[in-house]
Amino acid sequence: MNLLHEINVFLLDLDGTVYLGGTPIGPMPVTLRKLRGMGKRLVFLTNNSSRTEGEYRQKLTRMGLFEGGDLVYTSAMATISYLQERYSGAKVYLVATDAVREEFARGGIPLTEEDPDVCVLAYDTTLTFEKIRRLDFFLRQNRPFLATHPDDVCPTSYGFMPDVGSFLAMFERSSGRKAVIVGKPFSYMGEAVCRLTGERAEHICMVGDRMHTDIRFANGCGMKSVLVLSGETKREDLWRFQDRPDLILESFNEFLGKN
Repeated sequence: MNLLHEINVFLLDLDGTVYLGGTPIGPMPVTLRKLRGMGKRLVFLTNNSSRTEGEYRQKLTRMGLFEGGDLVYTSAMATISYLQERYSGAKVYLVATDAVREEFARGGIPLTEEDPDVCVLAYDTTLTFEKIRRLDFFLRQNRPFLATHPDDVCPTSYGFMPDVGSFLAMFERSSGRKAVIVGKPFSYMGEAVCRLTGERAEHICMVGDRMHTDIRFANGCGMKSVLVLSGETKREDLWRFQDRPDLILESFNEFLGKN
């Protein structure tokens, strides 16, 4: 299979795929520059909703990974789109960092601390017990409940830390409620990416290091997929998953040599 010929847009996961911590993986800036030179479009696609599109763009630019014409799309941005489409004008209680709250407000989402129509849980690295208590209170009143993504843990330079999936387990135990999840591996984010790029799914390739989010997402959305072993998933883990990538690489830097 010649993915280079078939694919117009590459969706690139971030940590574990194009960088580790604050360092690009090998000659990644060169690899991405060659793809751009071939007319391929790059979208940096992340479930991590603790930062805004602008913050990610700045980080990627500092590492030499982002250039004009590239896009960043986060699960927070997909959730804003979901709210605009399905809960237009609804008041939202949002658990998120201040910067992401501002991003939702810029997207026209009315935020409130009292009597919301919808509750949304993002990756809030400033989470407090008061936020937990308030969200649990609203969930017990049966308000619609959205979460940006399902990842249990988030990789950091010093190991893993709890992510939204871990928070969701807590709220399910305390309130009995399960959230509608917008980000990878669920289909809404794939539909949003197709609208964003104007491409059909079969001409899009997801590149990531997680079988249960990145590869499951690609398979479920009808996209091609490349699993890289530079992050979370190791080769010995593959037997545990039903999904299969179209290509497995030690790192994405090998891609051009395999196509």
